[in-house]
Amino acid sequence: MRQIILDTETTGLEWKKGNRVVEIGAVELIERRPSGHNFHKYLRPDCEFEPGAQEVTGLTLEFLADKPAFEEIVEEFLDYVRGAEVIIHNASFDVGFLDSELARLGAQYGRFTDYCTVVDTLAMARERYPGQRNSLDALCKRLGVDNTHRHLHGGLLDAQILADVYIALTSGQEEIGFGSFDEGGAHAAPVVHAFDASNVGLRARVTPTAGELEAHAKRLEKLRAKAGGPCLWDLIEAPPALANAEAAAVA
Repeated sequence: MRQIILDTETTGLEWKKGNRVVEIGAVELIERRPSGHNFHKYLRPDCEFEPGAQEVTGLTLEFLADKPAFEEIVEEFLDYVRGAEVIIHNASFDVGFLDSELARLGAQYGRFTDYCTVVDTLAMARERYPGQRNSLDALCKRLGVDNTHRHLHGGLLDAQILADVYIALTSGQEEIGFGSFDEGGAHAAPVVHAFDASNVGLRARVTPTAGELEAHAKRLEKLRAKAGGPCLWDLIEAPPALANAEAAAVA
């Protein structure tokens, strides 16, 4: 299965107010393992940041001035996500912005979900941890994911952290594969090695030494003294008839 962990950064909280996407970061997983084929673009928004938005991302219009506009990378981006399961935290936010960017380019681009399926980890977390805080930082703390290097929001950084959170959040739901990747990053067939146990020489029984038997006997004597009679080990080692009689005595 090909999955894309995706995050966007924007100039503000609402695309309906004219805010734009300024960063897209994505991490590719093949069979739940990072492939190394990531996607990361800074984008020129051609609009101002809303108050507070720059402080969250650390991005400035000066830094973004020479970056491409969304229309310049749209084909590359859509090719990257096409056919994948895209995993986003609070997906309605990111998908709303991506749909808005596509709509600016014309109806021929359709909607983001025309190219892929979307899974929302915020919805998953709310179902698993109802009534609790389920922000990305809260999930990192709950699931033991290291996010100490996350001082600012960043598209690729947050996607990498979310990938770890998603794996931890869904741990045990799928079998872990032992496949590999070829030089081009494509998923290769699992490698299975045959195991020949004919020459291993396993012993069916281990015989205790005299010292071990003596230590065992002394231990049983202590147990009998505490129990005031036969201990459970006596019942296990005794012949069936004796074991039944001693079990009745213990009862």
